[in-house]
Amino acid sequence: MQRLECMKAIYGKLEDCLVVTIMGAVAAELQSIGHRPNFFYLQHAMGLASSTGLGLALCLPDAKVVVFDGDGSILMNLGGFTTLARYRPRNLVHIIFDNQSLLSVGGFPTATATGSDLVGIAKASGMPHAHSAKTLDEFVTGFDAAMRANDLTCLVAHVEAVGPKGFVTDLALLENRFQFGRHIEQKRARRQSSTVK
Repeated sequence: MQRLECMKAIYGKLEDCLVVTIMGAVAAELQSIGHRPNFFYLQHAMGLASSTGLGLALCLPDAKVVVFDGDGSILMNLGGFTTLARYRPRNLVHIIFDNQSLLSVGGFPTATATGSDLVGIAKASGMPHAHSAKTLDEFVTGFDAAMRANDLTCLVAHVEAVGPKGFVTDLALLENRFQFGRHIEQKRARRQSSTVK
């Protein structure tokens, strides 16, 4: 199973979500499918996608937040699991693509290549729902279940260590930031105007 085919399979279901990706291959591949203003590619901040997603989920409880992370990234910030579990935002789905490799920065093996179990770590940290997916069908089924659950969920997708030729997105970091912020403000304004009526 490849990360790109996973994201393609659920791309249509991300339209109404706030999506945060970690740097490198994940960001480049999601953008290659088709950029949307509700996508934020967290460049130059390895390890902090889950933290950014947590902040959004807590500040915007009416929005569904989906985080696309990597094994190398989450291993850099394992405390993120315990913090997610502590605050338990019920509107956050945390997807980790585990390719057992730091693919975007040279392809060195990560700790999952030698036995570290991210689902086990997530559960031991107190995450209420943590599952793995080894096939595309399992991934799509797991994602759909997570979206329906309305509870903090971690889904670890075991993928091949393959990626794009380049790991930088075409969208400038600052433009992405402002575009994402505008999207949130516009969505909030639409919600407020609909409740006033």
